[in-house]
Amino acid sequence: MNREVIGKCPVCGKEMEVTRLSCNYCNTTIEGSFTLCKFCRLGDEQKKFAEIFIKNRGNIKEIEKELGISYPTVRNKLEDVIQALGYSPKVTTVNIDKKAILEKLKNGEISPEEAVKLLKGEE
Repeated sequence: MNREVIGKCPVCGKEMEVTRLSCNYCNTTIEGSFTLCKFCRLGDEQKKFAEIFIKNRGNIKEIEKELGISYPTVRNKLEDVIQALGYSPKVTTVNIDKKAILEKLKNGEISPEEAVKLLKGEE
């Protein structure tokens, strides 16, 4: 049974380090100090979101549909992954598309409470 390497220490939350690598085919073993890739630093939920984001080629509408979440939630999850990969968040101003929000409300895609938050520019 193969288990995935964990990227963060379950005790203190700091980055883990790999010290031994083995080949199951030829039994070669290498010992040393190895860093993990950036994606190993992501938590399970972040990895799942990144996979869905890539599978849907970044199409927010498709991601919303597949995960059953709203646009602001998709954006928040994306920002969370970006930060976990070590990039600083971009400060952006949100352009509110009031017609699109009202259309989503009309079609039952979002709740009235969600519409109010979106119109106020809240995430």
